[in-house]
Amino acid sequence: MSRMVGTISRGVRAPIIRSGDDLVQIVTNSILDAAKEDGFSVRDRDIIAMTESIVARAQGNYASVDDIACDVKAKFGGETVGVIFPILSRNRFSICLKGMAKGAKKIVLMLSYPSDEVGNHLVSLDMLDEKGVDPFKDVLSLEKYRELFGYSKHRFTGVDYVEYYGELIREQGAECEIIFANDPRAILKYTKNVLNCDIHTRFRTKRLLLNSGAEKVYGMDEILNASVNGSGYNEQYGLLGSNKATEDTIKLFPRDCQQLVEDIQALVLEKTGKNVEVMVYGDGAFKDPVGKIWELADPVVSPAYTKGLEGTPNELKLKYLADNDFADLSGEELKKAINEKIQQKEDNLVGNMVSEGTTPRRLTDLIGSLCDLTAGSGDKGTPIVFIQGYFDNYTTD
Repeated sequence: MSRMVGTISRGVRAPIIRSGDDLVQIVTNSILDAAKEDGFSVRDRDIIAMTESIVARAQGNYASVDDIACDVKAKFGGETVGVIFPILSRNRFSICLKGMAKGAKKIVLMLSYPSDEVGNHLVSLDMLDEKGVDPFKDVLSLEKYRELFGYSKHRFTGVDYVEYYGELIREQGAECEIIFANDPRAILKYTKNVLNCDIHTRFRTKRLLLNSGAEKVYGMDEILNASVNGSGYNEQYGLLGSNKATEDTIKLFPRDCQQLVEDIQALVLEKTGKNVEVMVYGDGAFKDPVGKIWELADPVVSPAYTKGLEGTPNELKLKYLADNDFADLSGEELKKAINEKIQQKEDNLVGNMVSEGTTPRRLTDLIGSLCDLTAGSGDKGTPIVFIQGYFDNYTTD
């Protein structure tokens, strides 16, 4: 154990990316320029990650409210549509909702409660208990909701999303009815045509609706899953993972990223002789303990990554070894024993007590979360993240 520093995560600045930019060259050169300026060297198994935002921008993967409206109208016929389980987000959902409303005569908006799928709360569980409301079975009208809970604003954004979404719908010329329920089948009393907007539970929601008499069911992953009038699209995720670009346009989740990460890997190898791993990342997968928000509003953390990032960590818990297997050792003897144990560990430690307490998550989810926290979502200007030492362990020199 001659090296004292373990994992390092660096945010790397890059030019402002525009449609048509060559990300292979830009990302590679940004890393090499940062290495030269900051005095570090690229090593084998370092990780280069870039946010999905710059990939989508370079692809020009944008769509307008009118594009969304056109697709919604084509799929639902322009009449009443039940829009269910949206997340409460101006950035993530407001432009999508505008398009949905513009493509329909009436929107029945069904909000989950006490929170949306990713943890943005309308009300607290304590308030439900106080009012005697059962979120598993009670369906509330807007009037009943207001009677029980009044007008509440989001803790961090200061927005009353119930009022905000209702206004957005009416501004597009559609009628609006708002209800609150957690069983997707509740919408079928109002309309048989449903657009489900949940992300990670979308397949179950579609199944329940179709098995219960729904006539037309599409998820957000099926809106703009093909180009409309020359718009951007995502064949796998549709509107999922999109972000507000302007008041009338969205940036979609990037598509066809695999070749990009492999080309960057190849160019870095050509320029440095080192074999790095490369990934595209979006939201991290972690939960805010105060606001209760689960960060992952993208359909996946990483839409593309090189082969070396497959799998999950395979680590021994050092404190378990120190407190159990080698409780009678200390100093150099303890260090030597742990080194030997690490070098002899099995390739798969699933179910083994010596791995108890290590993080049982996919590498791309863990690394993507690290990248998201490193880069931030504001004005840091570091859409590229360079990670070193992630695959090191206690024995690495």
